[in-house]
Amino acid sequence: MDQTTKIVIIGAGLFGLTTAKQLALEGHQNITVLDRHMPPVPDGSSSDISRVIRFDYADTDYCSLAYEAYRKWSQEPKYKGIFYQTDYVIAGSRSTPEKSWTDKTIAQLDKRHLPYTRLADAADTKRRFPILTGELAQPNFEGYLNKSGGWADANKAIKQLRDECLELGISFIAGRAGTVVGFDSDARGVIKAVKTIEGTPVRGDHFILAAGAWSSGIVPTYNSTLSTAQALGFLRLTDDEMIRYKNIPIYMNYATGWFNFPPHEDTKMLKFAVHGWGYTRAPSKGDNNSVKSNISVPPPVSRERKNFVPADAEERLRAGLREMLPELADRALARVALCWYTDTPTGDFIMDYHPDYKNLFVGGGGSGHAFKFLPVLGECMASAWKRKLPSHLAEKWKFHTEYEHREDTFLGDGSRGGPERRELSAAEKAKLDGGERSKL
Repeated sequence: MDQTTKIVIIGAGLFGLTTAKQLALEGHQNITVLDRHMPPVPDGSSSDISRVIRFDYADTDYCSLAYEAYRKWSQEPKYKGIFYQTDYVIAGSRSTPEKSWTDKTIAQLDKRHLPYTRLADAADTKRRFPILTGELAQPNFEGYLNKSGGWADANKAIKQLRDECLELGISFIAGRAGTVVGFDSDARGVIKAVKTIEGTPVRGDHFILAAGAWSSGIVPTYNSTLSTAQALGFLRLTDDEMIRYKNIPIYMNYATGWFNFPPHEDTKMLKFAVHGWGYTRAPSKGDNNSVKSNISVPPPVSRERKNFVPADAEERLRAGLREMLPELADRALARVALCWYTDTPTGDFIMDYHPDYKNLFVGGGGSGHAFKFLPVLGECMASAWKRKLPSHLAEKWKFHTEYEHREDTFLGDGSRGGPERRELSAAEKAKLDGGERSKL
């Protein structure tokens, strides 16, 4: 492939930046990245103070790839101060259907002789971690401890990735001139340029769509993706509490989807979240949504995540705290927010060409578990773009169109917990959207 042809990447998040960097490393000399903001994009799913780094997977491909990424996170000097080794407890109840996911995950760890320790019960877990004062997952607690896990400061990782891209000569267009709303294409399905809110169209030869939850508002995804909002909570700790809770493990209850992070030193925040089925937001007039079949989109341009979650989401956030650290469960939260996932029916990523366009490659479908792959994702994306992925991965990450008229989709990979997905009410949507359209 001619390395001087122009590559236009839509999206400056995890998928977009890792791809841009890898293609530049491979010699491509004309790469431009477009987004609403310079990275880290404040409301993008790649941004925030923390992301879990783990290799615990029920799926053999993700387990292998995640372990490769974990080794880079934990061993490469450039990630010092970004990645933090932390004990990771996966817990739940023997009586829940999600147990099969845990059994399959343990089987993968055993197959690779990767370390973990079975936890006999809640009492055993609390003996190991006396700081955990709650009852933990009930009834019939089961779980295991993986000491080879951790978390990454997401904003620092994305800033580092952005700077690496700039040093490689990659160009960025941000703001209204970088906010993509569609494509100019010919009758053969060849894209000539991207259309933005403001400014002249950005022309190119090859286009890569990696706009996360916003992608489905730009091109049809044929029910192969769904934008869903997941709840985050942040509790500000005192200096004494920062010391007291410094070494708490990451604790995930796979039955409810609730999980936490250790305290974040720079912000003095204790962050926790729910990896569940989430919420959808139907498009409204004024959204940047050019696809009529799209059933869920994030709010329009935002300078930050809105300090809002639905009331039932806050209840789940507090319930998780009560299960783990009940003394904090009724404290005022410093802020809450919704993080926008790009879910796929099976929880698998998408790295494939769009069926409607000859020169549009789609990367995404992170489904709430992609960030940990940052050190290796660009190589996967570049290989897929060149149609050189191993056949089993090409099949796993293909762009599916067969879900278009099916309703029994978005069943995930077995790792989700909590209540069924639901649409935000009109009142909730108004609180989430308040004042955004005036900024467009």
